[in-house]
Amino acid sequence: MQTAKIFKNGGSQAVRLPREFAFEGDEVFIEKVGDKVVLSPKERSWDGFWAACGKFKGAIAVDRDYPPMEEREPL
Repeated sequence: MQTAKIFKNGGSQAVRLPREFAFEGDEVFIEKVGDKVVLSPKERSWDGFWAACGKFKGAIAVDRDYPPMEEREPL
């Protein structure tokens, strides 16, 4: 596992990522999961979303028979 240097930048803490971990663009999403910090690319379009959706082809049974909708009183 590689390591990265941590340093202060003004009042914030920053991480210097090795070149092979570089992100495109100038922003990333950041999330804390337990004691880990996860960085994810901030997509500029829906392209990443649609590409990810394409990986689930056949995983959802769209053509199956669903029960009829129930009649309910209006709210």
